[in-house]
Amino acid sequence: MGHPEGLSQWEDELASALPVLAAAQRRVLAQWCFAMEATGRCGTTTLAVFLALALGGAWGTVRQRLREWYWDAEDKRGLDRRAVEVRACFAPLARWVLARWPGTRLALALDATSLGDRLTILAVSVVYKGCAVPVAWKILPANRKHAWNPEWLALLALLAPAVPAGWQVIVLTDRGLYSRALFRAIVGHGWHPFMRVNVQGTFHPAGSDRRERLADLVPRAGASWAGAGVAFAAEARLPCTLLACWEAGHTGPWCILTDLAPRDGAVGWYGLRNWIEHGFRLQKRGFWHWEHTRMVDPARAERAWLPMALCTCKLLALGDALEQDAGLPLWGAAGPPPPRRRATRLVRLGWLALRAAQAARRPLPHFGPLSPDPWPDRPLPAASPHSSTQAAA
Repeated sequence: MGHPEGLSQWEDELASALPVLAAAQRRVLAQWCFAMEATGRCGTTTLAVFLALALGGAWGTVRQRLREWYWDAEDKRGLDRRAVEVRACFAPLARWVLARWPGTRLALALDATSLGDRLTILAVSVVYKGCAVPVAWKILPANRKHAWNPEWLALLALLAPAVPAGWQVIVLTDRGLYSRALFRAIVGHGWHPFMRVNVQGTFHPAGSDRRERLADLVPRAGASWAGAGVAFAAEARLPCTLLACWEAGHTGPWCILTDLAPRDGAVGWYGLRNWIEHGFRLQKRGFWHWEHTRMVDPARAERAWLPMALCTCKLLALGDALEQDAGLPLWGAAGPPPPRRRATRLVRLGWLALRAAQAARRPLPHFGPLSPDPWPDRPLPAASPHSSTQAAA
């Protein structure tokens, strides 16, 4: 059988994107990615059957090759077998994503998800237009005590060399991930933490003679507050800026800690964090259906996430390019749908574009530059040192 165009594309991409992998490892990874983008699934049995039909050969042999790609070295047959060092791929993967990134603003989100009672995944993702591309991750056994903070610090350290100097990078975390050590590590990389904290905490505004409860700074819907000071008390003290806002229709406020000056940050940026949750849904029931995997070994699962990250980025870029093309008959005279009324998620739109090109016997599209949306730059009013609350503008 001939060499499929889609497989050739992946072999070319991976040769430049992941030089840290051996050539044989990249060849099998290219087959993973080619089969995943063709089927929209990540299960080895489905992928092996597809590859056997597309490339020829027995599906059992192909399945064994796919499985050995994510096995440890000692689990493989033959001499001089090596395991894929997935952590060495994080910086090259991030560079591959950012090579298509215009501008110098980047939002990273840190969050955890689980696979039933088997695995817990800590992921650092680039958030983009309602989705997220994981660029570094650590997978742990579920329901076992394990300190997460050292893992987050290690993941950020692995990614830092891939982000160009001078970029404005915000790192978004939800309430369960706050720690002073993580805050300071983010600042140490030249980035800006955007860490949500619980309203039960306290804050001592600069220029004030008393410490305030966070809940008192934004006591009702419509209230907002922004100012420098010291969060928390005693050993937990953290000099920082507080951005707090309680928007109408929400059950409580956002209280965000950052190192940016009050006028240099916008509390609305924190809304970008929600996209990592959409990314987790995409990896499971939303598209790739990783929830069907029977993996229980964290190291194997970490390797299996690499083709998911690569394929997610490619399909996201293809879907984004289609959505922006107002000349496509797909959209009609009205042009592309606005983001809040997307006919389908960008990853699925990219996948459908590949299927349509195959059905119409057209050349497969290549994915090009990304085009991130502008951040919601609406700063809060600066707080008066003698007034604890400010009405939202």
